[in-house]
Amino acid sequence: MEHRLISEFFEADHDRLDELFKKFQSLKHTEFPKAKESFVAFKFGLQRHIVWEEDVLFPLFENKTGMSSGGPTAVMRVEHRQIAEHLEAIHQKVQKADPNSDMDESRLLTTLSIHNQKEEEILYPAIDRMVTEADRIATFEAIQSIPEERYLVCCEKV
Repeated sequence: MEHRLISEFFEADHDRLDELFKKFQSLKHTEFPKAKESFVAFKFGLQRHIVWEEDVLFPLFENKTGMSSGGPTAVMRVEHRQIAEHLEAIHQKVQKADPNSDMDESRLLTTLSIHNQKEEEILYPAIDRMVTEADRIATFEAIQSIPEERYLVCCEKV
C-alpha cells in the first residue's frame, strides 16, 4: 500500500464509496441485479471504512491528543451507529428487491455528508499534522491487517 497522507487515503475511499452508491441509485429501478451488486460493494466498503476508523484511526487520534471521551471521535462513533442504522434500512429493502428506498437513502446521505465533511475538513488534516511517518506507516499496516470478518457482515451493524 502506498504510504500517502492519511487524509488522501480516507478521502479517496469516501469518493469510491460515493460512486458505488450513485451507481446503486441510478440502476435500482432499471437493472436491480446490477444495482444490488453496487449496493453490496458499498455496504461492505462502508462497513470496512468504519472499522478502519474505529479500530485504527480514532485510537491514534485519541492517543495523540488525549481526547478520548467527549471529543470529536466520540461524536463520530455515535454518527457511525446512525449511519449503520440507515444502511441496514436500505439493505433490508435491497434484500426484498424493493427499489423504494429513497427516504432511507436521503437519511443516509444527509448523515454521511455531514459526517464526511467533519472528517475531511477537521479530523483527517489534524491527524496528518500530528503523526510521524512511522505513525503513518503503522496506520496503513494496521488497516491492512484487519480481518475481513470484521466488516464483511450481513444483516448486522458494525
